[in-house]
Amino acid sequence: MANIKSAKKRISVIEKKTALNKVRKSQIKTAIRKFEDAVAAGNKEDAAVKFQSAQKRIHQVASKGTIHKNAAARKVAKLANKLNSMNA
Repeated sequence: MANIKSAKKRISVIEKKTALNKVRKSQIKTAIRKFEDAVAAGNKEDAAVKFQSAQKRIHQVASKGTIHKNAAARKVAKLANKLNSMNA
């Protein structure tokens, strides 16, 4: 356990940031799962709406630094491919 005051503060700050990052990653996973459920159901309109929602959430989380911007772009591209293959 840390004895220095600044080290104790860093520990508490890191715990808060870790909890926030965990929430944000969970939100991404939930948005992606909802989109994939809509794709599996074959509902194009609902899938398009869920795609927009997931895309927005992924980019928001990337802008906060929780995930890297390239990882966000990769996730969005993967979802877009699923949506486009559904329309074809």
